[in-house]
Amino acid sequence: MNDARRKPDDAHATPETLYQGRWLRLSRRGRWEYAERTNPGGAVIILAVTPEDKVLFVEQYRVAVQQFTIEMPAGLVGDVAGQQHETTLLAAQRELEEETGYRCSRVTFVHEGPSSSGMSTEIIAFVRAHDLVKVGSGGGDASENIVVHEVPRSEAGAWLLARAKDGYSIDPKLFAGLWFIEHAEAFG
Repeated sequence: MNDARRKPDDAHATPETLYQGRWLRLSRRGRWEYAERTNPGGAVIILAVTPEDKVLFVEQYRVAVQQFTIEMPAGLVGDVAGQQHETTLLAAQRELEEETGYRCSRVTFVHEGPSSSGMSTEIIAFVRAHDLVKVGSGGGDASENIVVHEVPRSEAGAWLLARAKDGYSIDPKLFAGLWFIEHAEAFG
């Protein structure tokens, strides 16, 4: 797997910062340009299924793609002032309640990997929220306007495809998330 002969010649060039923002940095290493997350913990996607066997999805407008999107509850790890060293699992619990109004008794790690390996250093972790209880309305923080959707698990894939036909941007990672939910026994 670590065959040095297959790596590009400039893979270990000294990185150069092209732009530094609050949450992102644009860098170049040799001929490769890519975005880096400046928060230390990456991002987390929460696989959340209610006691009624409904999958939680969130809808919000994303300026970067200029569209309303359907996503699973998610967020950055360590992006809250004073909580820069929070764990992925704590961030997941915080984001789940903030975005959906649901609290969970525990969160378990499922899988992690790059969000877009050719363009970004960001690593996204999938986690599973267990024993959900509705404690609020959700909707996100003051900078967000999130709509929560509770969709029967058996209808979730078809529901997502129907939203795509309606013009929503559907993150393909949602289908991976549904697969993780269906194969939960493999992940503990």
